[in-house]
Amino acid sequence: MSEPQGSESTTRRMPVLEKTTAGALAEGEFDRSASTADHDPPPAVDDANGGRGRFWSARRVPAGIVTLLVLVAAGVLLYDVAAVRAHRPALHWRRSLARQLAERPLDDTWVLVGAGLAAALGLWLIVLAVTPGLRDVLPMRRTHPDVRAGLHRDAAATALRDRAMEVSGVRSVRVRMGRRKVDVRVVSHFRELDDVRADLNVTLADGIRGLGLVRPPALSVHVVRPGRKG
Repeated sequence: MSEPQGSESTTRRMPVLEKTTAGALAEGEFDRSASTADHDPPPAVDDANGGRGRFWSARRVPAGIVTLLVLVAAGVLLYDVAAVRAHRPALHWRRSLARQLAERPLDDTWVLVGAGLAAALGLWLIVLAVTPGLRDVLPMRRTHPDVRAGLHRDAAATALRDRAMEVSGVRSVRVRMGRRKVDVRVVSHFRELDDVRADLNVTLADGIRGLGLVRPPALSVHVVRPGRKG
């Protein structure tokens, strides 16, 4: 009977001390890590491969339209060539087009219109190919090399609007979020306008930093009084 009691006292004493010590250490480490996370933002990853640029659009609709047109034109032309090779007459539209191109001068109105449309279509395709698109998505700083995040303009404007509404004296806020500039227009119904503007500059500047954007936009704040009714 003495051995089980000694065993029970041993098992009752040692794990409690270990759990208490480990729990205290874990709790202290958790508190320190949580406090650090609250005050220190995660460091940005230095990306030398151009990850700081804008997101590229897939251009699915223009690519689909161009692909469909090319397939239709190539299919019709291939059918006509095969028909000619099989000793059949060419399609009427190809004979008519060849005759028109041979007979009409270069300064003809329809020739100029067709050339202008072709040039405009080619220029549009070139612009789509060399521009990234997705202007509404703002790239954010990377905190992990394998993760790239973006913030929509409307979401960023909403976050800044909520921060501005916390300032005393603000009645209404309108935020226009651009890629390089944030235009904030505020209506204040009490307090001095200069004091409200100073508080807004501090609050919104901190809010812009909190968005974590690669290129934080410039801030422009306008504060006015509400208009008189009637």
